[in-house]
Amino acid sequence: MSRTALLSMDLQVNHLAHVRADYLPTAVRALETARAAQLPVIHVALQLRPGHADVHPRNKVFGSLPFHLFTADDPGAAIHPDVAPRGDEIVVHKNRVSAFAGNNLQQILAAQDIDHLVMAGIATGGIVLSTVLQAADLDYRVTVLSDACADPHPDLHDMLLTKVFNRRGDVVTTNEWAAGLSTDA
Repeated sequence: MSRTALLSMDLQVNHLAHVRADYLPTAVRALETARAAQLPVIHVALQLRPGHADVHPRNKVFGSLPFHLFTADDPGAAIHPDVAPRGDEIVVHKNRVSAFAGNNLQQILAAQDIDHLVMAGIATGGIVLSTVLQAADLDYRVTVLSDACADPHPDLHDMLLTKVFNRRGDVVTTNEWAAGLSTDA
């Protein structure tokens, strides 16, 4: 039997400032759906070392970031309070784009016998893309919540959902996922 977890990815204050204003309630609904179904929720957040000692200047994504951003002391790096971890929900910090980068996420998933990842996060063209591709290559079953992912570039978001992600897993809305969970019970 498949064991499913929701990955709530990069729902940090800094990232939310770059996506549509109506996004956050959908991310909250995805979390509430997982919690109501008693599915594990794993929060993934970008966190870099002080002074960005773990970032090479050639890295186009992170190399030009000001050194105070996305460190443990950066208030904007905090997970937004509306989608913050509760109880014993796991938080994994990453230091690159993929949810698997620079941490033990794969070990945590294996220890909990999780083989199906449901993904919500910001940005569709960043962490969601990198994590979907890596998870599919690692033989996880993948579901992307189309409306619980967002990107500053709506055209890129739509293209990834319709031309890339659906070739590696399922792409459904949060409501479709919730309905599927209730029929599985």
